[in-house]
Amino acid sequence: MSAALITQYEEHLALVRNLSDNSIRGYVTDLESFLKHMEKLGIVEFNQLEIEHIRSWLANLQSTGVARATLTRRIVSIRAFTNWAAASGWLTSDLGANLAIPKPHKVLPEVLNIEEATAVLKAMEVRAGEDTTAINLRDLAMLEVLYASGIRVSELCGLNISDIDASRNTLTVIGKGNKQRVVPLGIPAMAALQNYLTAARNEFVNQLSQSAVFLGSRGKRIDQRTVREVVYEAMKAVGATMGPHGLRHSAATHLLEGGADLRTVQEILGHASLSTTQIYTHVSPERLQSAYKQAHPRA
Repeated sequence: MSAALITQYEEHLALVRNLSDNSIRGYVTDLESFLKHMEKLGIVEFNQLEIEHIRSWLANLQSTGVARATLTRRIVSIRAFTNWAAASGWLTSDLGANLAIPKPHKVLPEVLNIEEATAVLKAMEVRAGEDTTAINLRDLAMLEVLYASGIRVSELCGLNISDIDASRNTLTVIGKGNKQRVVPLGIPAMAALQNYLTAARNEFVNQLSQSAVFLGSRGKRIDQRTVREVVYEAMKAVGATMGPHGLRHSAATHLLEGGADLRTVQEILGHASLSTTQIYTHVSPERLQSAYKQAHPRA
């Protein structure tokens, strides 16, 4: 039962909901965890399933000390599954429909200020200038692109040569839900990217490279773990410990501080909902004070 169920659910997530591979893996992993819990409870048929069994699974997860955000994601995941299972005939009713989703705490990730971001990039630039290896030129280009565009690490890894438009200083990226968008790229980032493509990429290229922009040491498309390691190492220049997500958040914050509106930042980041952008970004006290002075008649 489990194998057929998982296969059908995976097809639904990929073909109907058009989710990314990472999202599909998350949903399937949650479903597998739930099915194992069912087995422990002695539930062998879906017609035996009740809401209390789902709550038992969630309580068991909570007892292991999972974060509030993780538990919220599991609730969303199981609700999506029971909705599909009911519509597909695996369940007689949507048992998870009434599961309450706790409101997540709005915890802002660490963010660099503009001076720190500049220092990180400058340190990498000096390193690449003093030791012009292919790896150093590649790493500088990756950092510049991540900060300049605010794209996700998965989007960076997925870039192809044809996605670069040097005449318009833009990148075409494929985001969550396989949605395509065009993001602007600053002049320093484009220069670093072009320098890597001209002077370094060929040193990585082999039959596995295809059209990937950023390549690993074995010639294949670079993986997210390698990019994270590069970013973590670069952050030591300012004593920070953030990864690519921190650079994305920093880029969004600096756009807002520079006067960009939320809608523009939403488009650049690739968020489906403006509320996501509002949570993901924050406005500095200095910008709030400046906006207040400009807008309020009694400031």
